[in-house]
Amino acid sequence: MLLKNHSALNLECGTDEAGRGCLAGPVTAAAVILPESFKNNFLTDSKQLSEIKRDILKPIIETEALTFGVTHIFEEEIDSINILNASILAMHKSIMQLEPQPEFIIVDGNRFKPYENIPFDTIVKGDSKYLSIAAASVLAKTYRDAYMNKIHEEFPMYNWKKNKGYPTKEHREAIRKYGSTKYHRKSFKLLPEQLKLNF
Repeated sequence: MLLKNHSALNLECGTDEAGRGCLAGPVTAAAVILPESFKNNFLTDSKQLSEIKRDILKPIIETEALTFGVTHIFEEEIDSINILNASILAMHKSIMQLEPQPEFIIVDGNRFKPYENIPFDTIVKGDSKYLSIAAASVLAKTYRDAYMNKIHEEFPMYNWKKNKGYPTKEHREAIRKYGSTKYHRKSFKLLPEQLKLNF
C-alpha cells in the first residue's frame, strides 16, 4: 500500500516514537515536515522495514524533508514522569526543533497532549498510513538504534546491538545473571519474578 499525505497543508508535521516498550535506553521521538511533492514507494512504518532499508531511507528523509527534529528522553526522566509522558515529551521537543513550525500535527497512536495551541490529530497505525508519520518513525528508530549500538559497547553482555533494549528472553537472562545497569529503566518490570513477594 502506498502511503499518502494527510492533508493539503504544506506545514503539517508527522511525529512518532521508538523504544516505548524497552527495558533499557531512551524513548526516542522524531517530527518531520515533508514537502507536498515528496514520494517514496518504500517508505512505511519502520517496524515493517529491514534495518538496511531504514538506513537507506534515513538520509533521503533528512535531505528531502523541509525540516525534522529528533529527541531522546533518557531512563531517569522516564522513571520520573512515566513512559507515556516521556513519549509525548519527546514528541513535543522534536516538534520544537522544527523550523518553520507546523500548522498541523499528526501523531501515531491515540495519545497526545496539545503543543503550543497547534491543532493535531491522533491516528492509530498512522505510521502505516501517512508519509510524514512513517518518516518520523524511521528517524526515531534509526537514531535510537544507533544510540543502543553505542551503549552496547559498554555493556556487551546484554546484546543491545541485537535486541535494542527490548524484553527478549536473552536480555532478561542477562539481567538475571548480571543485574541492571544505569541504562535500565528502574520503573519497569525488568524480570517477571519482581511481581512475587518474598515471605
